[in-house]
Amino acid sequence: MIEALTLVQAEEALAEMGLKKAADILSARVQDAVRQELTYGAFLLDLLEAERAARYERYLKTRMKVANFPFHKTLDDFDFPFQPTIDERQIRELAGLAFLERGETLVLLGPTGVGKSHLAVALGIEAVKRKQATYFITLQKLVGNLRKAHITGRLDRRLAVYLKPKLLILDEVGYLPLDPLDAANLFRLVQERYERGGAMIVTSNITFGEWGKFLGDPVLAAALLDRLLHHSLIINIRGESYRLKDKLKAGLVNPFKERPSDGVGHS
Repeated sequence: MIEALTLVQAEEALAEMGLKKAADILSARVQDAVRQELTYGAFLLDLLEAERAARYERYLKTRMKVANFPFHKTLDDFDFPFQPTIDERQIRELAGLAFLERGETLVLLGPTGVGKSHLAVALGIEAVKRKQATYFITLQKLVGNLRKAHITGRLDRRLAVYLKPKLLILDEVGYLPLDPLDAANLFRLVQERYERGGAMIVTSNITFGEWGKFLGDPVLAAALLDRLLHHSLIINIRGESYRLKDKLKAGLVNPFKERPSDGVGHS
């Protein structure tokens, strides 16, 4: 059995090297190794695997926070049978993140509550798990931040925040029309990410034909969509709102009667 003094010294050495998890479990793992008659190599591998797993968990916790997700929902949480217009196999393939490596844009279109944001976040979580820098933000928050930066002369610095991530998730595009300054700032962001091959996920409740009105400039809209859609995959979701799911099943809601007249809304 390893001497107590030697064990303490080993724990201190591990802690000094930043191997905190290994230091914390060393004593217990030594006892396990003796009981199981592990080789020195097997014992060392077991100790290092535990340290690596702990570091990965710390990484995930930090990067999930940095990613700015509004909630934590995975693909396993998504009710695919409720939205039959969504091809589950296609979404699962997207979770492989080949589109991210190719610098493509995934556009999720559909009316209120059909799960666009859920899918965007779930794919973003997969990206974080694979150690890909990811950032989530709603369009209104983004243009508001860019406007403030423009006024204070820090636009380039603020744009860099949204240009740096490997994957930028831009949620709720099209809910409110943009004024010329906000539209111009959005175009610049899309243009620069396009030039750098930065992947994006965009969720929207409006058709592409409505972007001219949304941006207040058909020419700008055409130029922006040209860059956004050049390398893209578009998924149209047509279904009922998840928020009304239980009421719909219980027959308490008439979807044709209570659906908004424009048929669009929250993702």
